[in-house]
Amino acid sequence: MDDDYLLGELLRIREQAIVFAAQYPELEAVDAVHGASAQNLLHYLSVRSHELREVQLELIQRGLSSLGILEAHTLATLNSVIAALQCLTGNPQTVAPPAPISVTSSTQRLEACADALFGSRPQHREVRIMVTMPSEAADSPLLIENLLEAGMDVMRINCAHDNAAVWQQMLANLRSAEAATGKTCKTELDLAGPKLRTGSIGVAGRVLKVKPVRDMFGRIQLPGRIWLVPEGGEAVEHDAPTLEVHGKTLTETRCGDYIQLTDGRDADRELRIVAEHQHARLVEVGHTTYLEEHTKLIFKRAGKKLGKGRLVNVCQVVPPIALQRGDSLILTRLDEPGHPAERNADGEQIEPARIHCTLAEAFTTVHIGQQAWLDDGKIGGVVETNDGEEIGLCITHTPPGGAKLRTEKGINFPDTEFHIPALTDKDIADLEAMAGKVDMVALSFVRAPQDVATLQAHLQRLGIPDTGIILKIENRTAFENLPAILLTALRSPKLGVMVARGDLAVEVGFERLSEVQEEILWLCEAAHIPVIWATQILESMAKKGAPSRAEVTDAAMSIRAECAMLNKGPNIVETVRFLDGIMQRMESHYHKRRLMMRPLRVCRHGGL
Repeated sequence: MDDDYLLGELLRIREQAIVFAAQYPELEAVDAVHGASAQNLLHYLSVRSHELREVQLELIQRGLSSLGILEAHTLATLNSVIAALQCLTGNPQTVAPPAPISVTSSTQRLEACADALFGSRPQHREVRIMVTMPSEAADSPLLIENLLEAGMDVMRINCAHDNAAVWQQMLANLRSAEAATGKTCKTELDLAGPKLRTGSIGVAGRVLKVKPVRDMFGRIQLPGRIWLVPEGGEAVEHDAPTLEVHGKTLTETRCGDYIQLTDGRDADRELRIVAEHQHARLVEVGHTTYLEEHTKLIFKRAGKKLGKGRLVNVCQVVPPIALQRGDSLILTRLDEPGHPAERNADGEQIEPARIHCTLAEAFTTVHIGQQAWLDDGKIGGVVETNDGEEIGLCITHTPPGGAKLRTEKGINFPDTEFHIPALTDKDIADLEAMAGKVDMVALSFVRAPQDVATLQAHLQRLGIPDTGIILKIENRTAFENLPAILLTALRSPKLGVMVARGDLAVEVGFERLSEVQEEILWLCEAAHIPVIWATQILESMAKKGAPSRAEVTDAAMSIRAECAMLNKGPNIVETVRFLDGIMQRMESHYHKRRLMMRPLRVCRHGGL
């Protein structure tokens, strides 16, 4: 490719970008603060419609910018490259069309948008940390105080759980924690959206399995333990579970007494009382024991009977539905408890398992041959039948050894386009109950620009148009409509995008997730819209106390965004602190996709 041809290609690409942006009257409706950003987004969309790889290689050979990082300042970059190429080739300099935003001001624009949405950046890092609140946050001001001290910048309230009274108590606890720590924290209300989940599963009974811990030789290392309390008594806060006992004898017992019973497998068992706490008794057993509702207890002391009792209010057991490849699964419109499959002696299905699907529209929209995925993609299937009341799936994908499907697990139909509004009646009621109490609102299940416009109209109706909007990109349709969705969202003064990678991976395919999330980042950077990196960041650490190597690498990638979201877990405070440390280290190396060349210690102390 000679110099003149290359220059002509760049001039053509620039001219088409300008013409493309001028064709959109929607720019007039964009909020004044986002005018330049909307123009830059359109310029970027036009440029990325071209095959640029050969042009990039030619530019690199001439020592010029390869256009590899033009997202935030598209026309300004094209102008600079064209001017340099004209100078290099001896062509006369032409007057460049005015760029809506410069390289320097584009960085300032994105930072300003992030500050407006998430608050001023922390002193020691750029990326904010958002944390999903557990229900306990309404009862524990200390938890929120500890999260603030660890580095939480945004509190996320998930409307799929609890209610407005609980959410408002969380906010009250946050204000107390802010006063105690001197730190500030923004708040986000995550609207639940249409529910596409599995329904309930029938209860198999009321039983508690208690078993001792044994070593590799079967020797007991720790006996099985439970607390017994009188009927209606409070559970003992301890690692061992608590069961209630009907009858008066329990309170008359003491350490050294024992209890005889026949368990759920007709095995005779003896439980020994080893500790007392007010009216509660800690008992131990050396064999696996199944304690059922109404199990009869005989209390004894030194061989003599003290009295009787029976277990009450034993926790319900809801068994998961076991599924293997080749099995059938029926999704039902009727909201009734699901149940596992009936199988013969060889384990083959006689009658398929059944479970409720919460989205009624699925039964009028899903077609035979389309894909279905359940539980974040752990279980996959193909639709074989749909009569409007039941959808029959053939299971085609499970982990090795099969899968267990539980209640309240997500269902995805990635091939199906649903024509349902993103805002439900519940969402609108929740929005009205929390109006003016939170800094931003996250819109779930967004699929089209109209979904965003509807939320904007409700915020206007409620007198809170300046409330920040977070667009959750969690399905294939939202990704495919993202440019139009962003242009509509830019009518609001404060907005962000959440990359909901869990659902998105199922919708677009795990093999495409990396590509798709990159494209979302590029488009948002072109529009100067801050991004929230979400789903399963350091999930193992939050839940189990230790991260995997893959999760640490994934967490480091969150510096590409303006905010990283952590889900709840028993170790969430330590997880926030851990993520804070990762970000501080990584941000000294990178800003977005630009390598920042700080001095490397290995170059100074590498043994040379």
